[in-house]
Amino acid sequence: MFMGQYNHTVDTKGRLIVPAKYRESLGNDFVVTKGLDGCLFVYPNLEWEAFAAKLKELPMTKRDTRSFVRFFLSGAASVELDKQGRILLPPHLREFAGLEKDVVLIGISNRIEIWSKDKWEEEAAFDDMDDIAERMADLGVEL
Repeated sequence: MFMGQYNHTVDTKGRLIVPAKYRESLGNDFVVTKGLDGCLFVYPNLEWEAFAAKLKELPMTKRDTRSFVRFFLSGAASVELDKQGRILLPPHLREFAGLEKDVVLIGISNRIEIWSKDKWEEEAAFDDMDDIAERMADLGVEL
């Protein structure tokens, strides 16, 4: 399970150090794709294969399904760790998430999210968490 928050930087060549705590669960190669809310999603290969299998089962006759599948699959890239524990983020993914220098990696159970630091600070204010917690209780998630 991925959890925690780590601050890192993307270098001028687009390389990013993956925190050591995440590397063991990710393996040497894994998938990075566009994520929701303007971040990137990082999946270990087994999690990515499970996600892709779910996408494959969706009804392609529905416009929303086609858009949803295109969004995640068209942006996906297989990446490999180098000897220094870095990955090379493709330019289209860096541009999508606005990753220029300072980034935040957060563990979200079965995946990692990569955020620009500025965008994460906006997103992570959690000003409405009390209201969200009430709605989660309606879904059976109690604290």
